[in-house]
Amino acid sequence: AGVTPPTRTRSQNFDPSADPDAEFDTLDEPVWDTIRRDLRLVGAKFARVLKPDQNKQLLRDWDLWGPLFICVLLSLLLQGGVGGPHFTEVFSITFFGSCIVTANTKLLGGTISIFQSICVLGYCLLPLAVAAIGCKFVAFSSSPSIKLTIKLVITAVGFGWAIFASMGFLAGSQPEKRRLLIIYPVVLFYFVVSWLTLSYAS
Repeated sequence: AGVTPPTRTRSQNFDPSADPDAEFDTLDEPVWDTIRRDLRLVGAKFARVLKPDQNKQLLRDWDLWGPLFICVLLSLLLQGGVGGPHFTEVFSITFFGSCIVTANTKLLGGTISIFQSICVLGYCLLPLAVAAIGCKFVAFSSSPSIKLTIKLVITAVGFGWAIFASMGFLAGSQPEKRRLLIIYPVVLFYFVVSWLTLSYAS
């Protein structure tokens, strides 16, 4: 009788980045392994936003965990203060704002799915979340003029980085003749979040 070689399930030593198109089942995978793998993938997508390139992994392996985390983080950072927005207000602007921009993209003939667009717009809020954290530290400065200048520079860099990263991922998914009509709401969305960051991250 022949010896049956040991079988290995897809969940053991499986690297999704090595074969992104492969299907695999996590039903037999330990819960901690699933959480650790998902966290690793989310971290890799954060890294791609901070260092944008033409890799389409963010579109191919979309998820909503990263955008949800960033929306919650921004809401916590920008809530409160004198005349500041509430948690739900910031969360609604960031999350539902990306949904509205996505709907505009689809109505104008965008070739990516709704969830792919929300994923990209959400992940690309990361530079603005980093800017909000930076503005929190600047708030300890004693000089108001210096504090405002530094906050303005930090927020402007985050704003530009968010647009640059999102355009890199969304390139090629927009109709050529309607590209400006699609890009304008994206820029407006990140501008509103940048304004909130500049005004209330203190």
